[in-house]
Amino acid sequence: GGMAAAAALLLLLVVAAGPGPGRAGAGQERRDALREELLLSPLPTGDVAATFQFRTRWDADLQRGAVSHYRLFPKALGRLVAALGVRELHLALTQGFWRTRYWGQPPLQAPAGAELWVWFQPTVTDVDKAWKELSNILSGIFCASLNFIDSTNTVIPTASFKPLGLANGTDHHLLRYAVLPREVVCTENLTPWKKLLPCGSKAGLAVLLKAERLFHSSYHSQAVHIRPVCRDASCLAVSWELRQTLTVVFDFFSSGQGKKDWSLFKMFSRTLTDTCPLASQSKVYVHISPKNKEKELLEVSPPPTSVHEAIVQGEKKTYAVYDLLSPSLFNTSRSLNVQLKWKRPQDSSEMPIPTLHAQRYVGGYGLQTGQICTLIYNTHPYRAFPVILLETVPWYLRLYVHTLTIITKGKENKPSYIHYQPAQDRRRPHLLEMLIQLPANSVTKITIQFERALLKWTEYPPDPNHGFYVGYSSVLSALVPSVTAMKDMDVEQSPLFTSLFPSSDGSSYFVRLYTEPLLVNLPTPDFSMPYNVICLTCTVVAVCYGSFYNLLTRTFHVEEPSRGGLAKRLANVIRKFRGVPPL
Repeated sequence: GGMAAAAALLLLLVVAAGPGPGRAGAGQERRDALREELLLSPLPTGDVAATFQFRTRWDADLQRGAVSHYRLFPKALGRLVAALGVRELHLALTQGFWRTRYWGQPPLQAPAGAELWVWFQPTVTDVDKAWKELSNILSGIFCASLNFIDSTNTVIPTASFKPLGLANGTDHHLLRYAVLPREVVCTENLTPWKKLLPCGSKAGLAVLLKAERLFHSSYHSQAVHIRPVCRDASCLAVSWELRQTLTVVFDFFSSGQGKKDWSLFKMFSRTLTDTCPLASQSKVYVHISPKNKEKELLEVSPPPTSVHEAIVQGEKKTYAVYDLLSPSLFNTSRSLNVQLKWKRPQDSSEMPIPTLHAQRYVGGYGLQTGQICTLIYNTHPYRAFPVILLETVPWYLRLYVHTLTIITKGKENKPSYIHYQPAQDRRRPHLLEMLIQLPANSVTKITIQFERALLKWTEYPPDPNHGFYVGYSSVLSALVPSVTAMKDMDVEQSPLFTSLFPSSDGSSYFVRLYTEPLLVNLPTPDFSMPYNVICLTCTVVAVCYGSFYNLLTRTFHVEEPSRGGLAKRLANVIRKFRGVPPL
C-alpha cells in the first residue's frame, strides 16, 4: 500500500509540474530543433567541394539570462552570449585559400587563418573589455590562438559587416573585427567544434568528419555563426540560431586518385549508416545541373529520394536530394555511399567565370617603398553594380593616402564613399573603406603606396625572413546582379546556406569575397651577427689576453746544467784511464 501511494504521489507531482523549459509537452511544439545537411558540389577544375551545415534553432531569450536548461544549444556558447551581451558572433578557422576564379562563388567563404567579428548589445558599456574577454574565452573553447587579438589587429568597420540577423539599429561602434592570418588550423580545433554538435561525431552526417581526410585537402574552413532571428512570420518573438559550417575541397589528382569520379567513401573513408536521433531534418544535396542542359555530364547513384531546383547565387541549379529520415533510404542497404560519375570529360572552355572576383598583390622593389595593388573583376556583360572594399593594413606599413588611385578602363574612378582611419604605431592598424562603382565587363585597379617601418629587434618573430603577413585579406561586399530572376523559394526545401545572407530583392544576391593574404618583407637585421661577434670576441680574448696573462704571471727559473748520470761518469773514468779527454 505504501509503495502504491508513493507512486501515485510522484505521478501527481509530475503532472502538476508540466513540461519544463526546453522540454516539449504532449501538445506543445518543441522549443528547439536541429537541421543538418551536406552539400556536394563538383567544381569546374575537377575538384569536389563538400559543405556541412548544422543549424540549431532555439526559441529562447538568451539575453535575459533566465535559461537554465540546455538541450540542443551548446551551454558554453549560450552562457557566453548571455554574459557578455553578444548580439551576433561569427568565427571562422580556415586553412588554405578559396580560388574564386577557378572554383566559382563559394557558399560561405572566409579568409586564411582565424577570422572573428562580433556585434555587441547596446547595453554593453565597455565594448573593448568585452571584446578582449570574448576572444580569450573563445580561444579556450576552440583551442585556438585568439588570445593574440588585441588593438593592433582589431578594426571597427563602418559599412562592410552589417548584422546578418535581427538588429535594432547599426551603431558600428558596437562592432569589432579581427583576423589572425598566421593561425594554423588542425585537429585540436576540429575536435571541440565537433563536441558542440548535439550528436557529436557519433551519428548523422558528423560521422563523415574524419580528421585524417578533412585535413588532407586543398581547402578547409570551419565556422560558427550565432545570430538572433524571427521566430515566425510576424516577428513578434526572437529565436537564437547557431550554424556550424564546415567546407572542404578535395583534389583527387594530388591525392593519387587520378579520376574525377568520386563517392562518399573516396572522400571521407566512411559512409552514412544512420541519422542523428535529435535531428528534425537530415539531407544530402548533390549539385547535378550542368552548365549546358543538352550536355548531361553527371550521373549519381543510388537514385536520389527527390530532385529539387532552386535559384542559388543568381543561377538556376538542380540538386539530387537524399533524405536520411526517409524510411525507404536504408531499406535496400545498411549504408549510403553517394557516387557521382562523369559521363564524358569536361571541356576546359565550359568553365564558368564568376561575375565578381578579385586578386591582390604587392608591387614595387627594394625594402623601403612598395605599393598594394587590388584588381576587381566585373564580368557581367551589361550590368554595373557597386562594391564595398575593406582594406586593413598593419601599422608598420606607412600608407601614403595621397597616392591612392582607382583606374577603370583607363579612366579615374572616384569612390562615392570613403572612410579612412590612420594607424597609430603599436596601437592600431590602418582602416580604409570605399564604395566603388564597377562598370559592366570591366577590371578596376586600386593601388596605394606604402613605406616599410623598421621594427625594434624584440618585435620580430622567430622566423623574420619568412616575411610579415599584411594583416587581412581585402574584403569585398556586393549585391551581384542575378543571371536568372529569383522567385520565392521554399526555404525549408532549399539548402541551408541560401538563407544565411538575406537578399533584398529577386534581382540580386549578396556576396562577400576575400582576396589572398599578402606576404611582405621588412628590413630585417642580421640576427646572426651577435653570434658572430661573440665567437670572434671570445677567440681574441682567449688567444691574446691568455698569452699576455701568462707572460705577466709566469715565474721563470734558471736551470743549472746537470753533471750527467751514472753512465756518463763511468764513461769519463774509463776515458781518464785511457788518457782520452772526458766527455
